[in-house]
Amino acid sequence: MLKEKETTKEIEKVFKDILRKTGLIVPGDVTEQMREPFFSNTKYTKELDLVYVISTKNGDKYTLIFEIKSLGLPKYARLAANQLQEVIGMRNNVYGIFGAPYVSEESERICQINGIGYIDLAGNCLLNFDNIYISVKGNPNPYPENRTLKSIFSPKSSRILRVLLCDPGKKWYVKDLAMEAEVSLGLVSNMKNKLKDYAYLKEAEKQKTYLSEPEALLNKWADNYSYKKNKLKNFYSLDEPDVIEKKLADYCNSKNIQYAFTLTSGASRIAPFLRYNKVFAYIDNFVETIANELGWKEVTSGPNITILEPYDDGIFYRLQDVNGLKIVSDVQLYLDLKNYKKRGEEAANFLKKERLRLQ
Repeated sequence: MLKEKETTKEIEKVFKDILRKTGLIVPGDVTEQMREPFFSNTKYTKELDLVYVISTKNGDKYTLIFEIKSLGLPKYARLAANQLQEVIGMRNNVYGIFGAPYVSEESERICQINGIGYIDLAGNCLLNFDNIYISVKGNPNPYPENRTLKSIFSPKSSRILRVLLCDPGKKWYVKDLAMEAEVSLGLVSNMKNKLKDYAYLKEAEKQKTYLSEPEALLNKWADNYSYKKNKLKNFYSLDEPDVIEKKLADYCNSKNIQYAFTLTSGASRIAPFLRYNKVFAYIDNFVETIANELGWKEVTSGPNITILEPYDDGIFYRLQDVNGLKIVSDVQLYLDLKNYKKRGEEAANFLKKERLRLQ
């Protein structure tokens, strides 16, 4: 990860290159990095990272002030926006710009809401003031933060996400969240900080936290999830799907085996417009024994039963009982369906709109 000083030098190069390519603005006086606060009558005491005085082709001059961060996550975009607005105040012809190695989509939105521009080392930018509008989007992240994202969606961490998303409006103490998710206090504290960095989580009164962007968090999780991360075993039975499901539920209940239907088997009861001819169920143990007892044949092609051995027991959090059958939570069902090719996305969108109510 680049440090802020290194990022500032690189941002300056990218900015000059953008100005040259557009032809809309010609550089005027370019100051060196400021060593004193730009405006002395504000609470802003940190020296500005970059200050440019530029002139348009018709001779109008503008002062562009930059706040550079080492990360382009929403937390830092919001911090930069607050700092820049404090400096700018009601002054005319002064425009603030957030700079970072890569500015995320949510950070872009924060900048636009707060009336500031942004620029990153991929060459993405937005400059929008007076009659000037320069926008570059879509360049890939040269400094991906995949490690942080993977840790957020790891098996144990995802238990915390399920708890939060199943009660998106609830405010939590760390200890209560850890107890509900059945994870350590340390893991919840680490996750709390990471989710705040991505602006998914906010502080409430008395050290409680709550989801500030539940839909954005669920979308990001879905982008990084596939039901195929579970261990899949395929079988064939001569029975119809509803008969298979009833026999499986009765057997698991009689043997006290944890199970839950998902994908088409779950959606058919939650979003009943989805027709299906294949059974999907999570079972945490004794899969071969169950298959033998119920007369299923393991196959490599043409299955009508897929058993998912869960990558983590958090899959079974907040199970639903629908007509005597256990179904995964709406959150888990959404994740499983989202990237399932046979009308799965349609059923997932129904769940989000009609049942999850995250907005």
